[in-house]
Amino acid sequence: MSVLGPGLITGASDDDPSGIGTYSQAGAQLGFGVGWTMLVAYPLMVAIQEISARIGRVTGHGIAGNVCRNFPAPAIWFLIVLLFVANTVNIAADLGAMADSLRLLIGGAATFYVILFGAVSVVAPVFFEYKFYVSVLKWLTLCLFAYVLALATVHVPWGEALKGLLIPKISCDEAFLTTLVAVLGTTISPYLFIWQSSQEAEEQRIDRDKRPLKRDSTGHEGELRRIRIDTLVGMAFSNIIGIAIIMTTAATLHKADVLDIQSSAQAAAALKPLVGPFAELLFAIGIIGTGLLAIPVLAGSTAYAIGEGRKWPVGLSRKPRQAMAFYGVLLVSGGLGVALNFVPLDPIKALYWSAVVNGVLAAPVMIMLMLLVHRRKVMGDLVIRGWLYWLGWVSTAAMALCTLGMAFSFGG
Repeated sequence: MSVLGPGLITGASDDDPSGIGTYSQAGAQLGFGVGWTMLVAYPLMVAIQEISARIGRVTGHGIAGNVCRNFPAPAIWFLIVLLFVANTVNIAADLGAMADSLRLLIGGAATFYVILFGAVSVVAPVFFEYKFYVSVLKWLTLCLFAYVLALATVHVPWGEALKGLLIPKISCDEAFLTTLVAVLGTTISPYLFIWQSSQEAEEQRIDRDKRPLKRDSTGHEGELRRIRIDTLVGMAFSNIIGIAIIMTTAATLHKADVLDIQSSAQAAAALKPLVGPFAELLFAIGIIGTGLLAIPVLAGSTAYAIGEGRKWPVGLSRKPRQAMAFYGVLLVSGGLGVALNFVPLDPIKALYWSAVVNGVLAAPVMIMLMLLVHRRKVMGDLVIRGWLYWLGWVSTAAMALCTLGMAFSFGG
């Protein structure tokens, strides 16, 4: 467990309530035939997350910190605004899904639960000691096994499921392309790049025996190996959970012609009459647990991006009085996420479309990242080359092409 850290937490937070809603809708609407997208997404997300982690460990700064040092000022403002909008919508959608899930289990007022979950998620990083808080996030990843248990409670035609997982089935209609962008958008998201790179930089900064690898490359092979293992395991964990959700909803909701599932909480409620209360309970618990993990990551990535972009003192390991602006952004980000649940927006649609927004916005961030990691000025002797570099560009191109495909399908 000690070798696992930023990559594991990043991978688990990838399966936030927005992601669970996206996978649920994909399985309900398209059945097993969409499962292959998770296998295709795996090497792409591994590449871009490992590249993100490396830039943090090598330079001692996260992505935003490097962008502000190597690109014109409009680039960092574009990144900050882009990330702030996407993360705020995502936080709001996740809080709404968590509140609906708890109301599903015990009743009560969803508005109270939104405030409660929002307060817990953004206040905890401020007042808990960094190492303890990171260990809590690691343990919260276990809540995602609820979806593996949920899969075990349903009857799955494994021949059909494996065919959908291993044999790509592609369609050019709007529903498929939108779902494809949403799936890639929830697995390859800007906040995940920012978080993992900033956490690598943070863990280097608080360890007195470590310096940025650009300045001291002693033992860099071991550090890069640790990053790769952490990323491979974290992203595999994320995708296994995504596959379990797709298969569960495909085997139940899709088979029962319950095709219009637009949120994770709605998926949990729909499972009850088809499978029983245990599946509903597991789905709801998973939504709440992963939301408690993901919202601090979403708000934290916003705070890191703005703080690094403005060259403020940043880091969850700092005391609030040492990084007041950083923690202020974190609290504002979470607070706006809570507030959006009280304006006339459809939280069910926001849950799904927040993933689409991330898909649309990911490509520009990825382009800046890929330009940075190939510069000797930025990475020193540890510039990224070879298969990892080119796979990063393939991931970037895939996100751009999916977004264009969705745009053209809307235009048609």
